[in-house]
Amino acid sequence: MASRIANYFGLEVAGTTFRREVLAGVTTFVTMSYIIAVNPAILKAAGIPEGPSMVATIMTAVVGTLVMGLYANRPFAIAPYMGENAFVAYTVVKVLGYSWQTAMAAVFLAGAMFTLLTVARVRAWMVEALPPGL
Repeated sequence: MASRIANYFGLEVAGTTFRREVLAGVTTFVTMSYIIAVNPAILKAAGIPEGPSMVATIMTAVVGTLVMGLYANRPFAIAPYMGENAFVAYTVVKVLGYSWQTAMAAVFLAGAMFTLLTVARVRAWMVEALPPGL
């Protein structure tokens, strides 16, 4: 099974081994696992229930990482961006006074728009339109 996985991901071509990649994955998980506790604590300040936000944090990391590994064939771990979570909890909800439901709807819409811009290649066009010096 290890050799099938190594062939699928081209580990030998990349100069690595199945064992090394498993150790790297475990190391990455241990490094990132703090987000499982910290992210729900941040979102709790906005009034978001802790249990569901923990499940959403875990599921987002699992799905994002699997997509990066299985579809994009990139060794990147993906997890919720805690800076944006703090901005939503402390600025959008606490300071500006929006409900957490409205804030989450805005985050969802922004993600959907970003995805549409990416699929339509508008995002790539915008990046290419910038001069190299920037």
